[in-house]
Amino acid sequence: MTGTKFPELQQLERLIEQFGDRAQTQVIERIQYKNLEFPIHSITLGSTEPDVPVLAFFGGVHGLEKIGSEVILSFMQTICQLLDWDEEFLARLEKSRLVFVPIVNPVGVYLGTRSNGNGIDLMRNSPVEGVGATRLYGGHRISPHLPWYRGDAPNMEKEAQALCRVVKQEAFNSPLSIALDLHSGFGIKDRLWFSYASRKTPYPFIAETLALKELFDRCYRHHVYKIEPMCQEYVINGDLWDYLLDEFVQRSTAERLFIPLTLEMGSWLWLRKNPTHLFSRHGLFHPLLPHRLQRVFRRHFMLFDFLHRAILYPDKWARLDSVQKVHFENKASGLWYE
Repeated sequence: MTGTKFPELQQLERLIEQFGDRAQTQVIERIQYKNLEFPIHSITLGSTEPDVPVLAFFGGVHGLEKIGSEVILSFMQTICQLLDWDEEFLARLEKSRLVFVPIVNPVGVYLGTRSNGNGIDLMRNSPVEGVGATRLYGGHRISPHLPWYRGDAPNMEKEAQALCRVVKQEAFNSPLSIALDLHSGFGIKDRLWFSYASRKTPYPFIAETLALKELFDRCYRHHVYKIEPMCQEYVINGDLWDYLLDEFVQRSTAERLFIPLTLEMGSWLWLRKNPTHLFSRHGLFHPLLPHRLQRVFRRHFMLFDFLHRAILYPDKWARLDSVQKVHFENKASGLWYE
């Protein structure tokens, strides 16, 4: 097998070199496609203690939506520079851990496809069955030649398994963890989605999620995100985050908290400004003009910084007493589920 370097992978490997021994890096899987081999890299910064909070970033699950990978790589480049001089940021890392898997689906990014090299949509690939997910985009087993194909094997794809291993190792063993998965392509608004994607019911940490949302709303009153459960938009089969969340709830203690979030960047906004991008495969899911790409890179760093601060100082949102928990659960029910 020979390795093939596409621009995002080249940028990631340059960053790994720049981080040097300030980060822990590993190849968590190697993906074969025809006569080529592609690595999936995981990069970890900060404390190695098991009891620190964790913030994890994932991108490129859908290869066609490579803007997610590029935003994470841009953020990692900023962090690489901060490590040289920002003592406040270094102090944060002594009490927390950041995890990055910027290119979960390297073959998809290389080919410019939503699916992996086997024609399987990784975000429809888990065993979770959606309640009422009967539409094609909800995930199907008809043919890999159609989009949203779930696969028909009992085992998940190597890329999906690699993502799950990182989450179980890093997030499940932490008392407080947030995972942020970056995608693009839905509507003209940036959405911050949380579980469930497979059913229209509140997930176990809905009270803490609403408390976190309200904290974000108070701190950044003019932020750009619509924050909602994914099931408000559509219900799907095989969602990896639902699969991981259900496993976390089954095996974890009441003291632990795991919140998976999906940032869905609204690519229709880019199309509205330049409709000719409809005729470009990448233009449907990726800003093509340099100034728009730079704007997207800047747009989400405030959110990343907030989430990092939130896991370090959880008293106002993650440590609710029984009365507060009931209050936020009832409020969430009226806001999102009635």
